[in-house]
Amino acid sequence: MSAGGSNGSREEGPHAGGGTSAQGGEAPAPATEAAEGGAGSGGGDRGSGQEGGEGAGGERKAGRARNVAGAAGQGAREALAPLFRLVEAIGAHIILLVRALSWLPRRPFRLGNYFEAGDYIGFGSLPIVVLVGAFTGMVTSLQAVFAFRDFGLESFAGGTTGQALALELGPVLTALMLAGRVGSGVATEIGTMRITEQIDALESMAINPVQFLVLPRIVAGLVMAPILTLIFFIVGMAGAYLVAVVNLGVDHGQFVSNFEALVGPLAILQGLVKSAVFGLVIVLIGCYQGYHASGGGRGVGMGTTRAVVHASVSVLVLNYFLAEILIAILPTQGW
Repeated sequence: MSAGGSNGSREEGPHAGGGTSAQGGEAPAPATEAAEGGAGSGGGDRGSGQEGGEGAGGERKAGRARNVAGAAGQGAREALAPLFRLVEAIGAHIILLVRALSWLPRRPFRLGNYFEAGDYIGFGSLPIVVLVGAFTGMVTSLQAVFAFRDFGLESFAGGTTGQALALELGPVLTALMLAGRVGSGVATEIGTMRITEQIDALESMAINPVQFLVLPRIVAGLVMAPILTLIFFIVGMAGAYLVAVVNLGVDHGQFVSNFEALVGPLAILQGLVKSAVFGLVIVLIGCYQGYHASGGGRGVGMGTTRAVVHASVSVLVLNYFLAEILIAILPTQGW
C-alpha cells in the first residue's frame, strides 16, 4: 500500500504539477490587465494633459485679445481727448454767455459799468487801430498799384484795396488788436479779482458777479468792435488814396470810380457783422479765463496767455465760416 500510495502520490504529482503549471500559466493574466490598465490610464492622462494645454492656450489668446482691445481703446481715448476738451470748453463758454445775457433785461442795470467797459474797449483801443489801419491801407495800395501797373490797370488799386479792407483786413486785424489788448486786459482784471477773493466779496453782498463783471464787457465788445472796424476801414482807405493818387500818380477820378464800383454797402456790412461776432468772442474768452482763474499770480498769467491765444485762433477760424455764411446771405456782387 505504501508502494501504491507512493505510486498514487507519484501519479497525483503530475496532476498536481499540471495544476500548478496551469495556475502558473493563468497567473500573468492580472499583470497583463494591470499593464493594459496602466496604458489606458497613461493615455487618459495624456488626453487630459492635451485638453488642459489647449484650454490654457485658449485663455492666453483670449487674454492677449483683451489686452490688445484695451490698449486700442486707451489709445483712441487719448487721441480723442483734445477733441473732447475742445467740445467741453465750447460748452462752458456758451453757458457763461447764456448766464450773462439772461441778466440783460433784469434790474439793476448799472449803466455806469457799460460806459466804463465801452471806454476801455473802444476809446482805449482807438490809437492802435488807427495806426495799424493807416499803414495797412498804405501798403495794400502800394502793392496793388505795382501789381496792376504791368497791365495798365493801376486805377483798380482803389477798388481792390477797398474790398480787402472792408471784407477781410479790417475785421480780422481789428479783432487781432483787440485780442492782444482787450482779451488780455479783461482776463487779467477778472482773474486778479478772482484770486484776491473780490468776486467772493461781491457774492457775499448779493451782487451777481456775472451781471456785474461779465455782461457789461460782452455788450461793450459787441458794440465797439464794429465801430473800430469802420474807423479802421476809413483810415485805411485814406492811406491807400494818399499812396496811390498823391504819391504814385494814379488818376483821382478812376481811383474813386473803381472804388465805388467794387465796394458797396453790403461789403461793408459783411465786415461789420464779422467784427461784431469777433468782438463778442474775444471778450467772452477773456472773461471766461479770468473768471475761472486759479493758482495765484501764475494762474492769472497762464489764463491771460490762454485768452490771447484762444481769441486769436478763434478769430481766424471763425473768419472762414462767417465768410461762407455771409457770402450766401449778403452777396456783394451786383449790389
